[in-house]
Amino acid sequence: MRTAAETEVRRPSAVRALTTLLATTAAATVVVELLNWVYAPEQGFALAVRTGWALLRSLGFLLLIGNVRRGRTVARPFGLILAVTTVFAVGRLIVPRQGTPPLPGLLGFAVLTALCVAVVWLLYRSPAVASHLRRHRPRLVIDGRGISWRETPPRRPEVSGWLLTARVAAFTYSPLMLVPALVAGAAVLDDRLAAVPAVLFWFGAGVVTSYAVLFCTAFLLRGRHWARRLLVVVTLVVLAVDLPLCWWLLDWDGLVRDGAPLATAAAVTLYALHRATRADPPTPTPSA
Repeated sequence: MRTAAETEVRRPSAVRALTTLLATTAAATVVVELLNWVYAPEQGFALAVRTGWALLRSLGFLLLIGNVRRGRTVARPFGLILAVTTVFAVGRLIVPRQGTPPLPGLLGFAVLTALCVAVVWLLYRSPAVASHLRRHRPRLVIDGRGISWRETPPRRPEVSGWLLTARVAAFTYSPLMLVPALVAGAAVLDDRLAAVPAVLFWFGAGVVTSYAVLFCTAFLLRGRHWARRLLVVVTLVVLAVDLPLCWWLLDWDGLVRDGAPLATAAAVTLYALHRATRADPPTPTPSA
């Protein structure tokens, strides 16, 4: 006969399969990035920065495993954004400036894409995973039974999944701006010193964006409708700043490699805000 603790630890088979799949995806991310580095015709500073940023996603998958094991609701939007940005981050490194991509890189990218698709499918289509990802954070509770540290529902109304998705997607704006800014910084120091102010502005805009998103999402999760509109404005400003700088300082290659992931994150944010607005309950009209 199992004890209550053993029963609680025992997770559904779909959840165990998801954690195994996430660990495999994290390992595949490292392997594919190393393959891209070995077979890349140009192993310069730009490739090193982009490869390092892509490798950080392996740590993201490990964090996602912890959220899944603890049954956190944020695991679903976190997994969606992580999978989408991973595919873009790896895909932009496979295609060289000239010639055709190497076959090992293409095969690794295909395997990694299939793993990311499987992760998203399990997160959003598995009933067992959906029922598991409903736990709240443990809190310090003081009641008649004394002081204890246990799971309790939040005091404010539960946040919809679409708002969590918008929040997670918006938090990627700052790193997606800082990575190409760092790449451009090395490029302008070589032969375009006149563009140094633009690179410094790019860095500053990336840092300011992180605080702007933090401010918007803090009130977004509290149900403030003005925070949704402000996040839309921040998203449009970020696109207006980042995409032209990608094109000017990194050419069309940089616009595709670095602008496309940010545009995708912005599209996910705007779509999630739109769905969250449509899902809001209608405001009751006062009776005459």
